Amino acid sequence: MDSEINLQKATFGGGCFWCTEAIFQAVKGVSHVESGYAGGNVKNPSYREVCSGLTGHAEVIQITFNHGIVGYEQLLEIFWNTHDPTTLNRQGADEGTQYRSVVFYHTDEQRRLAEEYKKQLQTSGTFKDPMVTEISPLNSYYPAEGYHQNYYVQNQNQGYCQFVIRPKVEKFRKKYSEKLTG
Repeated sequence: MDSEINLQKATFGGGCFWCTEAIFQAVKGVSHVESGYAGGNVKNPSYREVCSGLTGHAEVIQITFNHGIVGYEQLLEIFWNTHDPTTLNRQGADEGTQYRSVVFYHTDEQRRLAEEYKKQLQTSGTFKDPMVTEISPLNSYYPAEGYHQNYYVQNQNQGYCQFVIRPKVEKFRKKYSEKLTG
């Protein structure tokens, strides 16, 4: 029962949701990661609609996490260090507003923490270029179609998983080994 009390949600967009989902699924204290769409003006959008760039939605992941095990600040750290928050509407070969860097906050406390962390990163010189990560309230969220869920785990032999997702996951696992599940 205590673990349910500590459950919170975080919603991040860091490019392709398949990549970000695979990273956060490995984090100790994360109980569920779901790929979806947020930030746009179309209700219940399809993947095809979001890919058009006309819905205003970003590909995001919604994380359910136990705040008693992993804090929101730690999730922000992982988020900002596993994608490029300095490229506007682009991550690698993926281009368009649907791939923007964005933190959708659920509470005023999450907003405050995200803004403080972003400011800290900007002033520290961690990134050579200015950060373009949007910090916005989560007004709506729509789960992506079933075939997008748990994508990397279910499609590890697929080319995109082998050449794009796997190197990101391996780099993450090496850098954050103390934050990983068993």
